[in-house]
Amino acid sequence: MGIVSLIWGILALLWMIVALIPLLGWGNWFMIPFAVVGLILSIIAIATNKGRITGIIGLILNGFAIGIGTIRLLLGGGIL
Repeated sequence: MGIVSLIWGILALLWMIVALIPLLGWGNWFMIPFAVVGLILSIIAIATNKGRITGIIGLILNGFAIGIGTIRLLLGGGIL
């Protein structure tokens, strides 16, 4: 479960980088729910002690992607 959340976090970060490109900010609307699922998987991995270290890393990566994606939407006028 921890490795899945880690891979999910890496994919969310890659998606976030693409969504930072001008005119591709709409990708944040799809990336944020994607990263939330990864965040939930990370919490489950940490709680069940299955892949605890990779779960923590996945939690950090997904949380970072959610934070930056939300800030990008706020600055770009995507969230009113």
